[in-house]
Order: sequence, then C-alpha cells, then structure tokens
Amino acid sequence: METEVEYEPVSVKAVLAEMKDTAELLIDLSYSAVLLGSDEVAAEVLKLEEQMGVLQLRARMSLLLAARSPEDAEALAPVLGMVGAAEKISDAAGDIAKVVLEDIGLPDAMRATLPEAVETIVRASISDDARLAGETLGALNLETETGVRVIAIRRAGDWLLNPNAETALRAGDVVLFRGPDDGISEVHRDATGDPYEPPDPPESDIKDLERAVDSIVLMKDMGELAVDLAYGAVLLDNTDVAEEVVELEAEVDALQSRFEAWTLQAAGRHDDPISLRGLVHLARSTEVISDAALEISEGVLRGLSTHPVVAEAVRESDEVIVSVPVEADSTLDGSTIGDQQVKTQTGMRIIAVRRAGPSDRTDRADSDWEISPGPETRLSAGDALVAKGTKTGAERFEALAERT
Repeated sequence: METEVEYEPVSVKAVLAEMKDTAELLIDLSYSAVLLGSDEVAAEVLKLEEQMGVLQLRARMSLLLAARSPEDAEALAPVLGMVGAAEKISDAAGDIAKVVLEDIGLPDAMRATLPEAVETIVRASISDDARLAGETLGALNLETETGVRVIAIRRAGDWLLNPNAETALRAGDVVLFRGPDDGISEVHRDATGDPYEPPDPPESDIKDLERAVDSIVLMKDMGELAVDLAYGAVLLDNTDVAEEVVELEAEVDALQSRFEAWTLQAAGRHDDPISLRGLVHLARSTEVISDAALEISEGVLRGLSTHPVVAEAVRESDEVIVSVPVEADSTLDGSTIGDQQVKTQTGMRIIAVRRAGPSDRTDRADSDWEISPGPETRLSAGDALVAKGTKTGAERFEALAERT
C-alpha cells in the first residue's frame, strides 16, 4: 500500500539534503545487494525508494508554494530538476535491487568483479573481542582515519541504514563497509580478527562476457563520479565542471552500446544465456544514473544561477562537497595525492582538480580540469581541489591545503 502524503511545512534545504543523501545511499546499497546476493539488502533498497517518493512529493509541494513570480519560477526550475534527478536515481537503484529479488540472474563474474571497482564494498561480522565492538562511529572516526565508511548495519534481523556518529557497533552486528583496499584490510581485521581476502574472479573463456562485465563496472564508477561532479558543479555554479558531467554521460552511453554488442556475442557461446538477463538490467539502470547526473547539472549548463538553497543543501548533507585552494608552502603544495594519503588521512576523496593557469608541466592535462585524479597526481599552489567526504574530514583536508 502506498504511503499517503499531505503537505507539511518543511525546509526545502533540509528535504534536498535528505534526497541527496538518500540517493547516494541507494546507489551503495543496490550494488551491495548485487555483490552479496542479499534479498534483505535489496528489500531495504525498495523501502528507501518508497521513502524517496515521499521526499520528492514534499519537495515539489514546497517549491510550488515558493514560486510567486516568473523570476521565482526561473530560479526554482533547476531545483525542480534536481528533485526529479534524485527520484530517477532512486528508481534505477530499485531496478538494480529487483535483479536480486526476482532472481533475474547474473554471471558469477559480476559478483567477483564488483569489489574491484574504485572502492571496495565488503560485508563483515563484528566478533565478540573485536577492537571495534562497543565503540561509536564518532569515536572510531573510521572514515577520516582509514577512508572506510559504514554503509549499513544489520542487527538482530533489522537493517540500520546510514548510521551516524552516535551509532555504536556491537558484537554480532553485520556491517557493510565501503572504502579503499588498504583501509578495508585494516577495518576488516579490527572488526573480525581475520585478514581480508578479496574474492578471486572466476575463470572464463568467453572474452566477450569478460568485456561486458568490465564495462558495467566502469559504467558504475563513471556514473557515481558524474553524480558527485554534478553536485559539485551546482555547489560551485561552475560550467566547466558541468561540462565534464556531459562528457562522462556520453562515455557511459558509448560503454552501454559496446556492452550490448559484447553481451549478445557472449550469449551465443554461453551455456545458459538466460542467466545474462541480469547484466542487461544492471547496465540499463547504471546508464539511467548517469542521465540523472546530467539533469542535476542542467541548470548550470543553461546559464541559470544556482539557487542559494541548493548550495546550502549540498554543504549540509551527510557527505559534503568542498572546493579548497592549495596554498603556497602547504603540505599539499608540490606533493602527490598518494604521497599524502589524502583519503586515508582525511576521509576526503578528491574528485577533481582545477589547475591554476597555463603550465608546460608534463603531468597536467590540456584541460584546466583533471577529473578523478589518482595517487600519482601532483598538486601545486593555486590549484583548486573539489573533494567529497565527512564534515570532520573536510576540516582536516582544508588544513592540509593551508600554508604551514
């Protein structure tokens, strides 16, 4: 039965921040459901999808009441687009969850390859004598210390989604962690007492299937990056960043086209081609997420200034996006991202670097923007860093960029 929704006086900023957080959590949980083959996690995705529907209706009601003139309508139109984009992400995540719930079928290679994406997702049970047992997430400060985030906790049969700093981990909890391999290894050991052993991808002699699976993983990573950059473009009111979202969306479209060809070719040589249906559903939903990122940044692309309430909502969400300049003689000046272990030390992930003016340095791209920089990326005074992570992590991150 659908939840009845009535108008309630509510802050548009608060609703937008909750929609952003919910959309990002839905992406994490939907792929976690696929990775773990978990009906329970998939069912929670559908519950969150319903919650998102309520949020988007309340947001639309508030926006309709706020528009009293043509000028208001022009300013609020991009906000309405962001509401629709978050709902589209929610629908796509729900479709991914249904791949699990309806046993549509996925090759084993899919579940083995997903952990090899940019950040690993792992399931761990908290042991009785674990270092993490009895500690709150705020006290542990895992994301800042290790770059690992707790996505969800299953306790006594119930799932606790999007836990906060006051949430304590207990012996027997089943926890979904997400983060870089180094951080995951450390946290897994502290949670279970055992070393983390990533799954070995099954051997396959069907190269087209391997390519298809690899393309979905790449589409997933690029779609998530596009969403992050889209919110960054809105926060910064920056057309250049929004144009990068356009490029990423086009890349995902091209990947999907190649994926379809590889899957059709693989089906002819696969013992059970029906088991590949899940791949098709997964690719389609992943492509929808990148489309939604484009909708988030559409207002910026069309020259409509970002409404202040949107920028505030992005700043006040659970995972913040910040733009920080690198100052001369700071820790980051002249260093690489890997040298400073930025993600591990601060919990912040640098999603883009805007270079300071022309340079003949060979490690810089022709564009002023370097998207999704890696550990080898060298930073210099005057560079502007767009990063995503916790509020506490943002403070540490800013300290690294300030003059020492």
